[in-house]
Amino acid sequence: MKGKYIEVNPGIELFVQDVGEGDPIVFIPGFTFTTEVFEKQVAYFSKTNRVIVIDPRSHGRSTITVHGNDYVTHGSDLATVLEQLQITNFVLAGWSFGCLTAWEYVKQYGIRDVKSLILVDMPPKSLSTNSVDWVEGKLDDIAGIYNTSLRTPHGQREFITSYITQVMVQRELTDQELIWLVEQSMKTPYYVAGNLFASGMFADYLSEAKTAYDSLPTMTIVAEHWADTAKKFLTILSPNSYVEVLGGHMMFWEHDEEFNALLQKFILEN
Repeated sequence: MKGKYIEVNPGIELFVQDVGEGDPIVFIPGFTFTTEVFEKQVAYFSKTNRVIVIDPRSHGRSTITVHGNDYVTHGSDLATVLEQLQITNFVLAGWSFGCLTAWEYVKQYGIRDVKSLILVDMPPKSLSTNSVDWVEGKLDDIAGIYNTSLRTPHGQREFITSYITQVMVQRELTDQELIWLVEQSMKTPYYVAGNLFASGMFADYLSEAKTAYDSLPTMTIVAEHWADTAKKFLTILSPNSYVEVLGGHMMFWEHDEEFNALLQKFILEN
């Protein structure tokens, strides 16, 4: 997968794919994952659009660093990449914790250059004591992952393997597919993964999400397993919420044809 490196801070480079020509679409991967998970979107949309996919700092081929492993920094890193590539009037698509990067960008830089927003399977506030909120999970379960699983490479590998097979993908994976997906996550060291997990779980972008829904064409694609909760919550957050339901957490990879068709329709209409 060819790409380029863009320096966002002294000594810290992000790996960026920049493929195709036309109106730009920017994809941000989720927690510990890489540009490579969007290979089917790159192949599809680069025929008609300029497609930019970013490995956030400490992900994939980007510089591994102990500094800035949080979504505030990821938001400013995104802005630096877009500025250096001279990207304006773009579709911004975040998956999972990549949505946090998108919302942080909106928080820091506003919506002036964003044409539309695509949010893939992530609530804007990960934890809440409000029973009607769409959240990542129960507090005790989240604490257990942070305090146990993300303390060693073995723990990270076990956690991400379980998450892939139980939440991310609905069908049975081949051994090769599972190994490849786990390897993408393990490119981020466990001690960085712990920082990112904590940053994501304590994030609160309710205000930015409402701004986006009320001010921009915005589509949220949610997994089937929590679709009812997500749709009810987003309707409360903003009557303008546009929600689609598809597959598991990694529906863009497992159900790429349906996912790409949803994105294409939304982009053409907005």
